[in-house]
Amino acid sequence: MNSHNLKLFSCRNSREFSEKVAKSLGVELDAVTVQQFSDGEFQPYYDQSLRGADVFIIQSTCPPADNLMELLLLIDAAKRASAYRITAVIPYFGWARQDRKDKPRTSIGAKLVADLLTVAGANRIITCDLHADQEQGFFNIPVDHVSAKSVFVPYLRSLENDNLVIATPDIGGSKRAHAYANLLQCPIIVCHKTRTKANVVDDMMLIGDSEGKDVVLVDDMIDTAGTICKASSLLKSKGANSVSACITHPIMSGPAYERVLASDLDKLVVTDTLKVLDKWSTRPEQIQIVSAADVFAKAISHVHNNESTSSIFDF
Repeated sequence: MNSHNLKLFSCRNSREFSEKVAKSLGVELDAVTVQQFSDGEFQPYYDQSLRGADVFIIQSTCPPADNLMELLLLIDAAKRASAYRITAVIPYFGWARQDRKDKPRTSIGAKLVADLLTVAGANRIITCDLHADQEQGFFNIPVDHVSAKSVFVPYLRSLENDNLVIATPDIGGSKRAHAYANLLQCPIIVCHKTRTKANVVDDMMLIGDSEGKDVVLVDDMIDTAGTICKASSLLKSKGANSVSACITHPIMSGPAYERVLASDLDKLVVTDTLKVLDKWSTRPEQIQIVSAADVFAKAISHVHNNESTSSIFDF
């Protein structure tokens, strides 16, 4: 057992998720106060001593950039308050799509954010379903990479459907889809897409057989929902009985919500790593939210107690 006291904090944007994690751990969220200036600048600070404490700070780093900045400021404050260890718990790692130079004279945003977190004083990262697994190598500190399989696979098994097929909406997600298919002992379909610019799918073709199958698309994020909706239409046109999607991070920007409701998707299942949109408070049966809080709580507990985390991440 770790002799250092566990202190669990939340930034403002991830408060709802953090409360679920705290409940699963059987602890209370510790207090943070944020002083707001009239020009939009803010200064968060802790309401108690952190000397020698094992500090965990929960925040998804989705835009606006204030979410990332608040996390960086709290990490820096904990370092200056002599915390024993500081772990940034990032349910959704924003800027992760900028993981390489895919055009001349562009930045690698994911690497930059990794450097910012390290320089601020983070000793460890816990995150979920990075856009590319190799982004763990952008950090020079330990990264515990939680998988949403721990949430989605039990859900899919509970359906008791022997007609299930796992699909990926693009080639890049084939490794993820194979992992799901192996656990569920079912076939796989790959949808190959081409783009000319971000958030716009130009063309898509199917690799595999969807005739008479109940297809489940798996992916790390749903943003404008163009890819998922186009894939669902293609699968239905090729004879799929039903098409559902299990997506970890519900970014759901722009016209995504309306697209999903008007699409051929029979079901969209997402986790709560991102704050659920207000208009989802009266969401229809087509959209379901499952919580990843218990998985993160288990990861935090294992890290705090210096226990192996492989049993969590190798689900």
